[in-house]
Amino acid sequence: MTSTSTPSGLARFNALEEHAALAALHDACASRAWARRLLAARPYATTEDLYAASDAAMADLTTEDLHEAMAGHPPIGRPEPGDPASAREQSGMAGAPDALKAEMLELNLAYQEKFGHVFLICATGRTGEQMRDAVKERLGNAPEQEREIARTELGKINRIRLARLVEED
Repeated sequence: MTSTSTPSGLARFNALEEHAALAALHDACASRAWARRLLAARPYATTEDLYAASDAAMADLTTEDLHEAMAGHPPIGRPEPGDPASAREQSGMAGAPDALKAEMLELNLAYQEKFGHVFLICATGRTGEQMRDAVKERLGNAPEQEREIARTELGKINRIRLARLVEED
């Protein structure tokens, strides 16, 4: 398909040199396996093709790859300083009362101790209370169940970040 029929943001991504495209994908998801798989499937004709490739790559991540991807995410309530994407995605905690932030910190620590990785949730559009309630509920999960929930949440986050990556000029 020619670049005239491909949305301009996606065409721009398709045209990036390999190292620049890999860096852009790594900004979206810290899993090297996920990024390499998406890179190898370029060019994409539609954003849906890109999202489908992302979903397929996410489904195929090993446990180690998934841990690598999750390690690229700061805990809920503590966005990465200087990272506007992290702050934007966690904006539901930005104006939360101090008591809720303190509770979220305790819950994050309990979650990390139980599962060995950061609590991962697609925080976009969620309130601080909704995120707190989600971590409380998910603390009761078995590790295997929680790993698959985290995989699903990561897939949602990746789609949002890919959409930003290929948005129109």
